[in-house]
Amino acid sequence: MHSALSTVSLDKLGVLRARGPDAVSFLQGQLSNDLARLSAERSLLAGYHNPQGRVIAVLRLLQLAPDDLLAVLPRELIPPVAARLSKFILRAKVKLADESPQWRVSGLLASDSDAALPATENETARLGTGSVVRLAHLPARWLLLSPVSELPLPDTVAAADPLSWRRLALAAGEPQVYAATSEEFIAQMLNLDCLGAIAFDKGCYTGQEVIARAHYRGRVKRRMQRFMTRTPQQLRPAAAGTLSDGRAFKVVDAVPLDDGRCEFLAVTQLTVGSAAETVATAGRDDTAALEAQQLELPYALPE
Repeated sequence: MHSALSTVSLDKLGVLRARGPDAVSFLQGQLSNDLARLSAERSLLAGYHNPQGRVIAVLRLLQLAPDDLLAVLPRELIPPVAARLSKFILRAKVKLADESPQWRVSGLLASDSDAALPATENETARLGTGSVVRLAHLPARWLLLSPVSELPLPDTVAAADPLSWRRLALAAGEPQVYAATSEEFIAQMLNLDCLGAIAFDKGCYTGQEVIARAHYRGRVKRRMQRFMTRTPQQLRPAAAGTLSDGRAFKVVDAVPLDDGRCEFLAVTQLTVGSAAETVATAGRDDTAALEAQQLELPYALPE
């Protein structure tokens, strides 16, 4: 394995396992992506939504076997997500289990491509008894799931700063939903359509009507965008306020920088408009406008 590879412990992520003959068909009716595209060689990003199209959780799906799937999401969301999904199982032959204690979730970073790791985005491969998924191209990043009883990486692989992983995730425009932001944003506000996490040509799923209407009938005026504060700041998910250009925002995710400033993803208007077009200000942490520089995302937002 490449000597430039380093690893990051992602212990705030957990694993929800779905097993049984109806596991795929059951989740097909609950999640926004098309599970027909999921395979042992291909991972999927998907959203789980309420009937109003608001994102309950963002899940990274992997297939261990045709009737055995793993979903990676924040540990704090697994109990409520599992409980909510369980209400709809009815007669379906599927079992859901929080298997976070049985799995180690890690991130892998590399300065260049490694022949032993998947080369294309969402490609999945076996690594020992675990699974590794390519998340992004530049810089190269992979997600590794392995049983806690196994050590799939040699001791020579260096440990990286966990903040480095989070900064790269924000730079890639990857949203995450936490307990504080669950059911706060509709799917397109988190750019799930730009990230291939929504299949508009699949059948019905919870929240599908609202998500499809936003896609086909009108432009989404508020979307997740990337910013960096101009002065030292501490922001957290769900923090809300007003940018210096007058746009109201709500933080999706944030990470501190070495100089005290903060890089963050926030849902706000795509363009500066009138006060009537700004989002509601309820829940703002303070009344002072936030000075922030808008940064580019690695993908285009629909116009």
